[in-house]
Amino acid sequence: MKRMLWIMVVAVALMTGCGNKEADEAAKKADEAKKMAEKATAEATLATKAAKAQADKAIADANKAAEEAKAQADKAIADANKAAAPAEKVEAKPDEKVEAKPDEKVEAKPDEPAAAGGGVELQFFIMSQCPFGVQVMDGIIPALKELGSAVDFKVDYIGKVQGDELTSMHGENEVKGNIIELCVIKHAADRWMEFFTCVDAKYRELPANWNDCAKTAGLTEDQIKAAAGCYEGDEGKALLKASFEKAEKAGARGSPTIHLAGEPYRGGRTKRDFMQAVCDASKGEKPEVCAKIPPPVKVTMIVLGDKRCTDRKCNTAPIVGSLKGIFPGLDVTEYDWADDAGKKVFEDYGITALPAFIFDDKVKEASGHQRISRYLQATKVEGFLNLQIGATHDPKAEICDNGADDTGNGKVDCDDDTCKASMACRQEIKGKVDLFVMSQCPFGVKALDAMKEVLAAFKGEITFEVHFIASEEGDGFKALHGQPEVDENIRELCAINLYGADYKFMDYIWCRDENIRSAEWLPCVEKAGMDAAKMKACAEGDEGKELLRKDIKVGNALGFSASPTWLANNKHKFSGVDPKTIQTNICQHNPDLKGCKAELSGPQPRKGGGNQGGGSCG
Repeated sequence: MKRMLWIMVVAVALMTGCGNKEADEAAKKADEAKKMAEKATAEATLATKAAKAQADKAIADANKAAEEAKAQADKAIADANKAAAPAEKVEAKPDEKVEAKPDEKVEAKPDEPAAAGGGVELQFFIMSQCPFGVQVMDGIIPALKELGSAVDFKVDYIGKVQGDELTSMHGENEVKGNIIELCVIKHAADRWMEFFTCVDAKYRELPANWNDCAKTAGLTEDQIKAAAGCYEGDEGKALLKASFEKAEKAGARGSPTIHLAGEPYRGGRTKRDFMQAVCDASKGEKPEVCAKIPPPVKVTMIVLGDKRCTDRKCNTAPIVGSLKGIFPGLDVTEYDWADDAGKKVFEDYGITALPAFIFDDKVKEASGHQRISRYLQATKVEGFLNLQIGATHDPKAEICDNGADDTGNGKVDCDDDTCKASMACRQEIKGKVDLFVMSQCPFGVKALDAMKEVLAAFKGEITFEVHFIASEEGDGFKALHGQPEVDENIRELCAINLYGADYKFMDYIWCRDENIRSAEWLPCVEKAGMDAAKMKACAEGDEGKELLRKDIKVGNALGFSASPTWLANNKHKFSGVDPKTIQTNICQHNPDLKGCKAELSGPQPRKGGGNQGGGSCG
């Protein structure tokens, strides 16, 4: 399914310690007294790993031990090199006494699970079972191992706190996955990266795979025991509650959300991207590793737009800006349909809709390729790929709101038959509310569930219709959430077709929304008081397919690709997932309805009305 690609850039950064090469060299040059001090620092670092809460005491003990065991200094330094401790290393120089100073301690506070301090601040907000959160973790972990103390990482999780209940978008297992990851960060700070690498390889299996991954990652028995106690007890819940609240305060709703040096980060997701971003944000002398980052691959891109189209879907600037963030070496050439060169690009490359973003083959070598690879489609010119963004503008068709006869058939704007279904030419119908969704989109589910309150408040005052977002593919269909979503779209359309009176079909939909991923749909047919034989005949036969084929044309004609998308009065588009936001937008165009006076749940509407949002799929 062609769908709008709103380029999201997310990153997760974690802190690791410096390497020990410099300490090795210093130890060779230093005399016995300097080696003794090196041992003190090394033992303090080892103490930090074993028991962070006792770091201060460990450093003091190490300093004392240095006076009593000078002959063991070389061995201590070797041990430190193997341990790759998270504390910043102190280099012993000739004629210089080295001490473990108070401000060089690594201290793990009980209420701060994230690992590290110093360097450029990198804050990530993720969900443990979000594939995009997993993707950025895969990119940042190898970068962290090289950046060391140049970056100060903190990771938190996105979810909801409702009284004593903690919830997350992907369900209870994600809540548990969030908890165990926080617990491992806190109680196994020296092995959390290896743990994340293991669980992220099969992130859908969290939390069941955590213990096996803890062993694979090399956690000690004591660390596993501490993490288990945290995960199974109140400590883990407290960590996640604080993490959710931090994400909420930061306004982080999409996974991943990332802030670098206090600003939103919109760069790439690979190891190189993260390393370059941290180096660019570093103030003063850059870390040595920054000089070793390879230059970005130079990628060329042709952009073809149509300035006659004033709809925001034709605005190429935001996507070009996002792509430049993903591909630092991007070289852009822009054409417009009005020019002969633009028309030639359209024909030569076999473009069917605008805007078009055409890459050369070099994009496959660039670090950001994985971000867009599934959206790239071969063009008629070998070695060039068009980015599928869900473009719908046909430059050869009539533009429905520019006062010109674009096709030369003597008909202007809405008088042209091709404009009848466009937003600009739709007739206003008071009290009509249309919802366009993907049946298995969590945001679409929220919007449908919100209609319980809305329908009750506007009883008899509005006309409500549900439509689905998908596309035809051969003899079948394609939906964002796969064939199970196609099947559920069909079943819900069958319910709508058979039980439209008094919105009885919503009883089936609300029942299914309680566990929309379940394949067991017939119990909801029974609960809704529907005829199971009729529903099965429709859902499993040609009737249901024909219903979906006809229904998706409505949203596709309007260019809708995000679930949920709403229409008020047949022509005013808005977004929202909660009853109050939906009510506000209905009443903005129908202020005299009695339902506008009802108190519905949800956040306070924005000043001047408009969309409260709440998230979407697509």
